[in-house]
Amino acid sequence: MTWLRALLSSSLAGNGLFMLFAPERWYHTIPTVSLTGPLNLHFIRDIGCAYVSAAVALAWGLLRPADALVSTMLAALFLISHAGVHLHELAAGLCGWGVWWKVFPGVTLPALLSSMLAWQSLSARRA
Repeated sequence: MTWLRALLSSSLAGNGLFMLFAPERWYHTIPTVSLTGPLNLHFIRDIGCAYVSAAVALAWGLLRPADALVSTMLAALFLISHAGVHLHELAAGLCGWGVWWKVFPGVTLPALLSSMLAWQSLSARRA
């Protein structure tokens, strides 16, 4: 699972850094983002910080395997919460399944993968 942790951490870091350093370009490049409201540079950078923080937490688990469970759970906390917001919007009728599936790779999939990594870290700790 080391490769998955590295891949997820790298992709989260890439997205977060894109949000931090080119928020306007990120807003216009990522499909469906403009449907969430007008451009808000501060808000995009805030979320970018959360993505970078999640990436660092996952990477920490690579550098210090003894800390992998806690660091992965911290990353998963944001990612699952963020996916929950999107699921709420779907359930409330604020977006349709078409939009939800478009954001799935960048929102829900990282939440699922981080949960899987946390479970794997917990299992490894118990072994």
